Amino acid sequence: MSPAEKDAVEAFRRDVVEPSMTKLVIIDFWAEWCGPCKALTPTLEKVAADYADKGVVLAKVDTDKNQFIAAQFQIKSIPTVYAMFQGQLVADMTSARTESQLRVILDQLLKQLPIEADATDAAPDIEPLIAVGEAALAEGDGERALGIFREIAEIAPEHPAVHAGFVRALVATGQFDEASDWLANLDPAIAKDPAITRAQAALALAQSAPPVADLSPLIAAVEANPDDLQARFALANGQMAANDRDAAADTFLGIIATERDWNDGAARAQLLKLFEVVGLEDPWVSGQRRRLSAILFG
Repeated sequence: MSPAEKDAVEAFRRDVVEPSMTKLVIIDFWAEWCGPCKALTPTLEKVAADYADKGVVLAKVDTDKNQFIAAQFQIKSIPTVYAMFQGQLVADMTSARTESQLRVILDQLLKQLPIEADATDAAPDIEPLIAVGEAALAEGDGERALGIFREIAEIAPEHPAVHAGFVRALVATGQFDEASDWLANLDPAIAKDPAITRAQAALALAQSAPPVADLSPLIAAVEANPDDLQARFALANGQMAANDRDAAADTFLGIIATERDWNDGAARAQLLKLFEVVGLEDPWVSGQRRRLSAILFG
């Protein structure tokens, strides 16, 4: 065996045989001058890419540059396409020239062989998990949401919605400093995401409207003197901190309807912050915006 042939064998072992120990390797024997080979290549590449997460890989062998390898496999014509698993040929796929034909063969092989799927491509779908965390936040269960988003972060540490949910859970549990530190240490690419902007707004709003242990004194003050806009503003902030966005919106809108520019538009500014926290595309926000517009321009 010449040095060139030894190199070819080593390359074949590294690029084809070793991957076949855990994957199903499609071996495409081809040559640059072969028209049918070039016509088949896009189909093979597409199907291999579609099946990559199921443990299928494509290896191409140029018969002109690897004549020794081609001779070992007794290649008489090209294109010739074989399937290899654990170092053994398990199927001749040469007659399959269309996507559907290739898929039928691959589906049959994958049912019969213990192929290892790509662990990265088979990662769990985290969107349902994020939805569970968001539901916990909506229900006012900050501790539960915090635990959920902490677990999701271990699975998807680069997902902006996960970071945003975690920060908002910190805010919901009164951990403002921790939330601020978390936001400050985010990757700049993640920090630009709209979900992070929403989390930043939640922190800013919570810091401007800290929780009130008992709203009854504020409610009594407003009932005793409805014209006391400062008391109504304090009540609205308390309602917002208590996660009662409907009541908070009603109170803020009542202040704006009474005196739209009261305290340099403080009620409107706080209401807009609430909109940003809820999400500007949320149907609830759209409804409240219509109410605000009716007051301002109706």
